[in-house]
Amino acid sequence: MFFYPLALAIILIDQALKYFVEKSMYLGQSIPLIHGLLKLTYVRNTGAAFSLFSGFSPLLVVIGVVVVAVVIYFHYRVPKDNYMLQVGLAFILGGSLGNIIDRIFRSYVIDYIDFGFWPVFNFADMMINLGVLLVVICVLKGERDKRP
Repeated sequence: MFFYPLALAIILIDQALKYFVEKSMYLGQSIPLIHGLLKLTYVRNTGAAFSLFSGFSPLLVVIGVVVVAVVIYFHYRVPKDNYMLQVGLAFILGGSLGNIIDRIFRSYVIDYIDFGFWPVFNFADMMINLGVLLVVICVLKGERDKRP
């Protein structure tokens, strides 16, 4: 019941943040938010995570669509009362679609969260990673619960 609304909320937040960055900053601009720790930095990523495979945007759209299909498939296979796993899947779905929208309509993904020591990323990336973490925790917890 909450799966698709949660994924949609993530997409809307992601696209709103990217729109704000694109309209209010120039490419490469960096604004300190927390001195020495966090900056808002506008970059365009034509590759995958951490700018790997730069320039392969059409292939990355296809991979993203496959990920979306797999997530939706598992959404229907997982019990609805397994809330943590369903939330994890919704996070992955929303984040993946947020980045796919960028790849389709911009040919790049807007990234802006910059810790300086880590590649610049965005809200969608955070949701994907948090979703994967929740799924892994659920799988590991499930395996532990099955032991005699």
